[in-house]
Amino acid sequence: MKMPLEFKIGAVIGILIVSISLLSFIWVPHNYNEIDYSIRLKPPDTNHLLGTDNFGRDIFSRIMAGGRNSLFLALCTVAGAAAIGSLLGLIAGYIGGITGEIVMRFIDTINSFPGIVIALFVVAVLDNSQFSIFIALLILFIPGFTRIIRTGTLKYKSSEFIQAEKIMGAGFFRITFIHILPNLAPSLLSASVIGLSNAILAESAMSYLGMGIQPPHPSWGRMLFEAQGWFFTAPWYALAPGFFIMLTVLAFHLLGQGIRRQTELTFGEHNDIT
Repeated sequence: MKMPLEFKIGAVIGILIVSISLLSFIWVPHNYNEIDYSIRLKPPDTNHLLGTDNFGRDIFSRIMAGGRNSLFLALCTVAGAAAIGSLLGLIAGYIGGITGEIVMRFIDTINSFPGIVIALFVVAVLDNSQFSIFIALLILFIPGFTRIIRTGTLKYKSSEFIQAEKIMGAGFFRITFIHILPNLAPSLLSASVIGLSNAILAESAMSYLGMGIQPPHPSWGRMLFEAQGWFFTAPWYALAPGFFIMLTVLAFHLLGQGIRRQTELTFGEHNDIT
């Protein structure tokens, strides 16, 4: 099966980023928290591939460790939002009525607040930690998945094969999780991969504002914040994390778009794969 070009490009870049991040669990060129003022703001060379920061810490090592933190948080966020959003979308789409209205009004309420307001509220309630940023991002991402699954559920619940299941006595869980949800898997997969890029971008933005991953744990967004005062004297300090954020977001976005295009080519407008 021939995959779209954007999928191939996204896959190559994504594999490279993920490999570098996962490698940090077993090896990094230098201790990413080791401070050495004798080499502070050192330009890139063979020993420090991306230079050092204002504390003399190796930037490439911090990029590797920061990548695993950002990717792990993004993966947990998207997985949690996809699971909760799918359940809410199935309930709103299949049951409908007053139950569906309550679910969708709840989703509309979440969407009515700017993301930064939700993040500030969660941080104020749960303290400034990695768990609090996870909860904030989870809340922000649930509406998107809910709407995708609800739309697909409304599309399929009147289909002939669903009506046949009802006649045979199938209940809510069998119809939704065995028949409807598998038909929506391609759309859910595409949305999840694109969601990873959005989650990484959101986490980086919140870390930049001081509401994300906290020191001493490295984060690409936090590194950008720390580097802003040194941009003209040590541009590599800011360019390195900025480049990796851009590259990672681009990779997952291309992957998601490639999966979506392949799904359209394979299943067409009607994704009835049951």
